[in-house]
Amino acid sequence: MTLIKRVGKALAVIVVVSAVSGFAGHQYVNHVEKHRPIVTLAKHSDKVLFFYRDDCSDCQSIFHQIYWHNVISHNIILINMNQPKNRHYIQKYQLTAVPTLISGNQRYVGTKQSQIKRIVGD
Repeated sequence: MTLIKRVGKALAVIVVVSAVSGFAGHQYVNHVEKHRPIVTLAKHSDKVLFFYRDDCSDCQSIFHQIYWHNVISHNIILINMNQPKNRHYIQKYQLTAVPTLISGNQRYVGTKQSQIKRIVGD
């Protein structure tokens, strides 16, 4: 087998493996987004709070970014507001819309990348 054929086969395998793992990763993050656990927050948490709804298109547009940032930094708490037992946070944090990110005294409502990075860090 020539070197070109071996390299071609190796590249084909890499592309297929990358596509399959990318698809599986995407499906897993979608599963996490739809999960509706009851969240209990510590009194003095130094983590970023990410309030979202799994049926909100704006929330869905940034969820993957927030999720993967959290996989690396572990500094975000994901709070799905479609879980009825999480709704008491609406009053506690004076939420008016989702997606909302809160970190200490900083708050951002929306999907603008620069503002999200300002809240969650790089």
